Amino acid sequence: MALQPHPEFNAPAGPVLCVVMDGVGIGAGDEGDAVRLAHTPTLDWLARNAASGQLAAHGTAVGMPSDADMGNSEVGHNALGAGRIFDQGAKLVEHAVRSGSLFEGEVWRDAVARVKSSGQPLHFIGLLSDGNVHSHIDHLLAMLERAASEGVQACRVHALLDGRDVPARSALDYVLPLEAKLRELSEGGRDYRVASGGGRMSITMDRYEADWGMVERGWNHHVRGQGRQFSSLSEAVRTLYDESDKGDQDLEGFVIAEGGEPVGTIGDGAAVLFFNFRGDRAIEISKAFERDDFDAFDRGPRPEVLYAGMMQYDGDEQIPRRFLVSPPAIDETMGEHLAGSGKRQLAISETQKYGHVTYFWNGNRSGAFDDALETYVEIRSDAVPFEQRPWMKAAEITDTLIAQLRTGCFDFARVNYANGDMVGHTGDLDASRLAVEVVDLSLARLLPVIRSLGGVLVVTADHGNADQMFDTGKDGAKKPRTSHSLNPVPLHIYDPTRPGMALDSDALREANLGNVAGTCLELMGLKPPSDYARSLLTRA
Repeated sequence: MALQPHPEFNAPAGPVLCVVMDGVGIGAGDEGDAVRLAHTPTLDWLARNAASGQLAAHGTAVGMPSDADMGNSEVGHNALGAGRIFDQGAKLVEHAVRSGSLFEGEVWRDAVARVKSSGQPLHFIGLLSDGNVHSHIDHLLAMLERAASEGVQACRVHALLDGRDVPARSALDYVLPLEAKLRELSEGGRDYRVASGGGRMSITMDRYEADWGMVERGWNHHVRGQGRQFSSLSEAVRTLYDESDKGDQDLEGFVIAEGGEPVGTIGDGAAVLFFNFRGDRAIEISKAFERDDFDAFDRGPRPEVLYAGMMQYDGDEQIPRRFLVSPPAIDETMGEHLAGSGKRQLAISETQKYGHVTYFWNGNRSGAFDDALETYVEIRSDAVPFEQRPWMKAAEITDTLIAQLRTGCFDFARVNYANGDMVGHTGDLDASRLAVEVVDLSLARLLPVIRSLGGVLVVTADHGNADQMFDTGKDGAKKPRTSHSLNPVPLHIYDPTRPGMALDSDALREANLGNVAGTCLELMGLKPPSDYARSLLTRA
């Protein structure tokens, strides 16, 4: 799988460094555009002095079902690393639901048969929204309807509230239709109810083992029925709204109870379907259900259940073992080709995005292709609210990155600065502006290093976020936006040895994140694979 030398482009003396400014898109330049409001002298300098353009980072351009769908870090890094666009989880699951293939599969049939035989409920755990980044409420509703039509007498929903990929306090937009559907499906003697819930950043949906306490709280609510009790999901949301100004993602966990008894603990003989299709925030809870050697927290008696995910979240580690829809088969990524060509690679980020520059960049593959040629560095994230520390770990990442580059050991390096995305999700405009400024300062530190090493700097983003911090309601009022934007992202290529470098204007018209890999390979003096999206470099 070794790549051939490029007939026109020679390798630079130093490394090609690809910087992913997570969540830093190209906004409208208005009062809600934290990127434009930020003081960014380095990005401004690159726009004037580097070969620059913009890339599509949402919708069908990155494998989502429609152009109304936001991009996200998972699909963004898949595209950046794969050099091609693959149909993503949202699109694959939508097709499986609409075609009925999900319900014809062995896992669905086994789950239904199990609960019909045992008399236990069929449990659904997942993110309750239509953000289409981790899940979609329509998939849940379709599975509930199908379960009823197939004679499942009892279902329980464990609802994780979003407020991150959708407006900050929009939970009731999903809670009320869900409760109405459950009442409808409970006619004829069936028993379909909500059993537990809580905000996605409070319970269950941790990632990269940053805070196992989140998963433990979720386990205790979902499985053991332990937690603050409410009579309904809507009552829980309304009460928690009245008690604080927290957004949905941060609401504390709870259980639904009658007469002081939880209505939906998970017991032996049950089936549990985790209906998120995106993997990073589904892996830990899946381990809690499946692993015999689990020691992250005390699970208590682990119920004997059939557990399955909407998709397999980690193909290398087989997490979970059973799943409803096959994930995209992403092969021959840029990292694999570079390893096969004997090129040395560095990947670095803090915990929040470490899996993105490794697992997702490598096509949903854990571990290196060649341990002797690849170095992966994780800087542990702080466990504090991001708006309180918008600088996050950018300084530490940059310190380590510079030290590694100066060793002269690497041909290609990739780094993710999480600030624009993680702080942008808080909806705090001032903190997001500072987050963007921190990333700009990091770039300012990297520029002279790239010059001194004779390398090339590639700067882009995986999707927008901090570039659109407000939504405008029908009444014209501005509301904080906590979800990703549909905006394009920047691309800057700075090669100090080729000051006249330009990008292909024709290729840029339809360019997306998939074009970055081929472009980086050409910058390294390598000929991209024939099936990669075309490089954006102009020919001599």
